[in-house]
Amino acid sequence: MSKLYRVVLLVLASVFSLVMSVSAASNVTVVADATLVDIPLSQAQAIGLPSAPIANDRGILLGGIGSDLYHAAGAPADEFWAVTDRGPNSEIEVAGEVRYTALTPEFTPTIVQLKIANGVATPMKYVPIVTSTGKPVTGLPNIDGPDPLFWDATAANKLAFNPNGLDVEGLVRTKNGEFWVVEEYRPSLVRISAAGKVLARYVPKGVSLVGADYPVIEALPAAYAQRKGNRGFEGMTISKDEKTIFIVLQSPLSAPDKSTGDRSRTTRIVKFDVSSATVTGEYAYRQEISTLFNPRAKMKQTEMKLSGVAAIDGENLLVLERTDWAFAVYRVNLSNATNIAGSVWSTSNAPTSLEFFAEPTDVSVVPVTKSLLFHSSELTNMPEKIEGLTIIDNTTLAIANDNDFDVGTVDAAGNNKGSGKKCRVIILKVADITK
Repeated sequence: MSKLYRVVLLVLASVFSLVMSVSAASNVTVVADATLVDIPLSQAQAIGLPSAPIANDRGILLGGIGSDLYHAAGAPADEFWAVTDRGPNSEIEVAGEVRYTALTPEFTPTIVQLKIANGVATPMKYVPIVTSTGKPVTGLPNIDGPDPLFWDATAANKLAFNPNGLDVEGLVRTKNGEFWVVEEYRPSLVRISAAGKVLARYVPKGVSLVGADYPVIEALPAAYAQRKGNRGFEGMTISKDEKTIFIVLQSPLSAPDKSTGDRSRTTRIVKFDVSSATVTGEYAYRQEISTLFNPRAKMKQTEMKLSGVAAIDGENLLVLERTDWAFAVYRVNLSNATNIAGSVWSTSNAPTSLEFFAEPTDVSVVPVTKSLLFHSSELTNMPEKIEGLTIIDNTTLAIANDNDFDVGTVDAAGNNKGSGKKCRVIILKVADITK
């Protein structure tokens, strides 16, 4: 079989799979849509962390809380936990050089308890994330090289790297009040006390964070240090018995190089045992073909991302797959997938990465199975960048968007003029997820 013929067959198979999934998908209905109230960012941090005020929030409101969403079993249906990412940032061109700017470098990622009522999402509690000694972790990058250099709001002064910094993207809360989050930088899994103190940060083997003000433990697959730029761990969930954490990697690894990762459709799901603090499972996940999933001009495969995950049981998950403009929720089963934990694909990506192959099955790796629950094409008035996903009950889900703190045009003084994008929490009625 020629390579071209094989590619054509793969494309046709994917088209058929997507069409059949969409036609078979049951209706999805919006039953509630709540917008986050306007709260100045400096006010939110002053309430949650008065010892570390934001001197100038530059007109920025609390935002980014749709980075993930969590509904605890047994909690009222209108109460959720959400989490921000690293904070408001922008880009400024200086003498032909694009500089990444942290508009409020004092900001520290914050866990927020929300109540939804009458179309409004109102914070009930703020839990800023701090180090073992109570210092703000901040959202600044950790290490020069793999992480981008950040500048101040006017792009005039370089900001120091911070080994404590977290770009949080996933969240769960346990029955004892503790939190677990995942973040993009290393990427890492982080255990946090009920009061917001980092208890441990689990990073890929071989990663060092000299000077971190909390325990750093090398427990994750070494290959994950090759995560794509700004595309680390993006979502997480925990089993009902709280013994197992599942994590989704947003994009294929940049292995053996960036161009290979950008073309690949193979990303990964990690299974982490809480009691032993070890990875017990790792599975290949095949992303959809971007031009079929979200037909747009100049759509690239690298636009496909995994952003949310919610556990149905120990082998079945809901996974939110998206671009910035469209999303879908899939039911995913791990039971027949190849566990590559501890294999060459997980420990070193040598001599050739899993991402290099057109199909994981070419090297006897069976990916997880997935079936479409619904696609955003069935809905209207959806915001961009849907990232948060949580289960309320067997027929009710909640999703949330990341509005990037409503950063729009930033003037020469570093002040935000806004984009008009709001954080929203949307409640959906769907088919029974257990069937």
